Amino acid sequence: MFGFSTDDDDDSSDDEMNDDPEAIDVAKLPTIAKDDETVKRKLEKAKRKPAQDRGVIYLGRIPHGFYEEQMKSYFKQFGDVTRLRLSRNKRTGRSRHYAFIEFDSSSVAQIVADTMDNYLLMGHILTCKVIPKDEVHPELWVGANKKWRPVPRDRVARVQHNKACLSRTAEEQDKAEKRLLKRQAQKKRKLEEAGIKYDFDAVSYKKKPKSTES
Repeated sequence: MFGFSTDDDDDSSDDEMNDDPEAIDVAKLPTIAKDDETVKRKLEKAKRKPAQDRGVIYLGRIPHGFYEEQMKSYFKQFGDVTRLRLSRNKRTGRSRHYAFIEFDSSSVAQIVADTMDNYLLMGHILTCKVIPKDEVHPELWVGANKKWRPVPRDRVARVQHNKACLSRTAEEQDKAEKRLLKRQAQKKRKLEEAGIKYDFDAVSYKKKPKSTES
């Protein structure tokens, strides 16, 4: 069923903590709905006799830089885009290179699928298919129409570090604290040799006991 996936389906390259590549300039892409006379005639016919139901397409092999905002801007040349969801890696937030796009007309969705399937876009041959209504997963639109805000890498590293510290045993915490104190002592010695006086505050991984009032 379309729209259901797990992290097991992720591409291995998505596991890297690198930032997404810069978004592409949609204005530089060809406007098929205007330039292709056959597509233009089909869309004009669909507008004269609009379908009452909406249509959903699956778009695969999406190139880097073609994200939610860019896709919505690009595909509105065909018709009104009502919902759009780009699949992203839950751990890293990176694009998983496929998306689901809903148009306000099923006939327009079919025209888009016929036009964009096997279409070469930025070196990628796209896969574009209409999804039958009975194959659309109920959770397909969870998170749709939301602008992705990447989590700062330093925050991710800090959270992972804190989790690792909390999961340590007392013995592991003691060893980590000794290593930290040793590094601080080495730094202090080097500074003193350079004629710099600096007092390090001892850092501990252990939680300080709460003071009790008598």
